[in-house]
Amino acid sequence: MEQLIAKLKDEIIEVLNLTEITPEHIEENAPLFVDGLGLDSIDALELIVLLEKKYGLKLGTAEEGKKVLYSVRSMAEFIRENNKG
Repeated sequence: MEQLIAKLKDEIIEVLNLTEITPEHIEENAPLFVDGLGLDSIDALELIVLLEKKYGLKLGTAEEGKKVLYSVRSMAEFIRENNKG
């Protein structure tokens, strides 16, 4: 799980072009939106695309999206639970 979290941090930085942030700056349990990294709805779309392209996973509903995209750890748990590859 820790390897997946580290990989996700790198992928988030890359896909969102967060040039001034390193993986160490991202707390795995901290919110990605508002208080944590301060991401917005455009960033959420980028993360959804990341899940679809890299992991072949789709979010079913907006409520599921809120839970999955809450933190790096919640994303990793979703990937681990749903990725059969």
